[in-house]
This record gives sequence, C-alpha cells and structure tokens, in this order.
Amino acid sequence: MNKIAILYQAQLPPAKDGIQKPMKPGGYSDSGADIAFELLKNKLDVITPVENPNQNNDKDWVFPDTKNGIEAALQKGAKIFWLNTVLYQHHSIEGYFDKELEIVGQIPKLVDTFDDKTLTNKLLKSNNIPIPKNKLINIKNYNNSSIELEFPLVLKPIRGRGSQGVTKIGNRNELIENLNKIFSENNYGNAAYIEEYLNGQEITITVMPKGNYFVNNREEYFSRPWCLPAVKRFNHTNGIAPYNGIVAVMENSEVLSDNELQTEEIQEAYQHCIKSAELIEIKAPIRIDCRANKNGKYFLFDLNMKPNMTGPSRPHRKNQDSLTLLSARKIGWNYFDLLSNMLNQKWKSSK
Repeated sequence: MNKIAILYQAQLPPAKDGIQKPMKPGGYSDSGADIAFELLKNKLDVITPVENPNQNNDKDWVFPDTKNGIEAALQKGAKIFWLNTVLYQHHSIEGYFDKELEIVGQIPKLVDTFDDKTLTNKLLKSNNIPIPKNKLINIKNYNNSSIELEFPLVLKPIRGRGSQGVTKIGNRNELIENLNKIFSENNYGNAAYIEEYLNGQEITITVMPKGNYFVNNREEYFSRPWCLPAVKRFNHTNGIAPYNGIVAVMENSEVLSDNELQTEEIQEAYQHCIKSAELIEIKAPIRIDCRANKNGKYFLFDLNMKPNMTGPSRPHRKNQDSLTLLSARKIGWNYFDLLSNMLNQKWKSSK
C-alpha cells in the first residue's frame, strides 16, 4: 500500500459569513497520533515528521494541514492523506488534488457547507427528517427578537464542535445573559442557534459511507451508508453531555443493549441517519447525535462531519475510546479494524 500521512489542524479555519468554528486545542493531533501509531503497529507504511517519533509526543506523528506540512509529507513519499482535521472550502489540501492523491476523509467544500447547522437542518427538514424546533439568533437584534419557542431551550454555536459552547437555557433572562457572553467573547461569530430541549434519551449514531467492509471476517458491500450500533449518553451536566476533552466518553457512554437496538424507535432513527448521510454525500464516517421527546421519538440535533477518532493505541491512552470506537466494538471491530475499514474507503482526488 502507498505511504500514509496523517494531517492535523494547525490553524483556525476562516470565518464563514461572520460565523467562526472554534479550534480544538492541539487540533486533533492526539487522535491523529493514535491513528498513526495504531497503523504503524500493524505494519502499514505510515510516514511521520520525525524519524523516531516519541509515543508521548502527539505532533511527532502527524503533519500540519498547511501548505508546508502537506509538502513535507509529499517529500517523504506520501500518497495517501488521512484528513484528521477540520475541513473547509479552499483548504490547503485542495491545492494538491491535481496530484491524484488518495484521501481518507470528507470532501472539503461539502464540510464547509454542512458544518452550518442552520443550512443542514433546513435540508434535513425539507426531506422529512425530524429535527428539533429551532431559531437563528443574530447579534444585531437578539435583545428584541421574539423567541417563539418554549423554555427550556438549548443554545449552541452555528459551526460548533461537539458540546463545546452548548448550554441549556431555562428562561429569557438566562438566554440574554448567555448571548451577551458568547457575542462579547466572539468565539463563534455574530450569530447563534437555539432549539427546543428534548428531555428523552440521547444517543449517538456513527454512519459509515457506502463501500466494501470486512465484518465478521468476510467482505461485505454496502450500497448505501450504514449505521454502527447506537451509543447512549448519560451523566449529563445540566442536561448537556459534557465535552469529551473534559470527560472521557467511556465514562458517560455505552452501546445500547441488544433489545434496545431492535426497537422501532432506534431502527427509525437509523433510517433518518442513513438518509441524512446520503443527502450530504459522505466519504468518511460522520456522527449524528439524536435525542428523544417524551414519547420516545428521536430527533436529529447535531450532525458532526468530523467525529473524533481517538483510540487506545498508545500505552498512556488506554481510556481513549471514541464514541465511534465504542460503537464499532459492538460489531466485533477493534481500533485497527475500524481504522483499516476507514482506510478502505479512501477516494482518489482530482481537480
């Protein structure tokens, strides 16, 4: 197989229409190093920025997603680029698509489009996919605008990252106070998003792209995107699942039981997630967070184009299963199985 380079996010993405997506500290270099270490351990040809990478130093294993970083990887012979980074239109990697690289990850311009919660939810709603009632809040008129939704609400960034910046809001005063805070700090741009708070069970569903996979020791072709088993979230903080940079997902998440996975409500949620994945033309796994209302019906409330891919490959990272890996274990995959099946879905770039 061709040489593989893992990219991490080295810089803040550009603001889009006044909306800023925040940057994860370290830019996913931790999961990138987990991926590189695991692939190398299993004899795949992974190149690294330094000759003898230290297993405790994340950035010894991954290249920055800048022009210089990509060229450094190319000079070392990289032909496969694993885009373990936040993507957007005109990302540096697009400047090298004419080299017909092999890519593991999403199409940058599609990520740019569907990272916008307002646009994505309009698309889902127009295709009869259930989403919570919601409203866009602008910095110019948030003090005077009518809410038109019942409290409690959830306030979140339009281009968010996991549960960072997500807050449950109990009344109008609390909403204005929190909007004042996020607009003054300017971490997320000039608008925010509110949606109805659903008080039922929260689940996370990883959707894999169509393609060939090895499941139960045999190759299987999936002609449509397909779902890994749903993971339920618990031990919320004020109604919101804590950011995984603070609480490891293994401490507040587990795969649903066999009986729960077969319920009509979960199977229906799967179908909505598959349809969503087709609409946005996924090339790599996405993660969709869903929450039930009081009647048990699930609504899709967050579509994550870049799910975290941490894993227990290095000795000091043994509690770092991601939500996707927790789910993958249910179908018999270990971390390398998940990564090698992702690698099998690589696609050829071209201008």
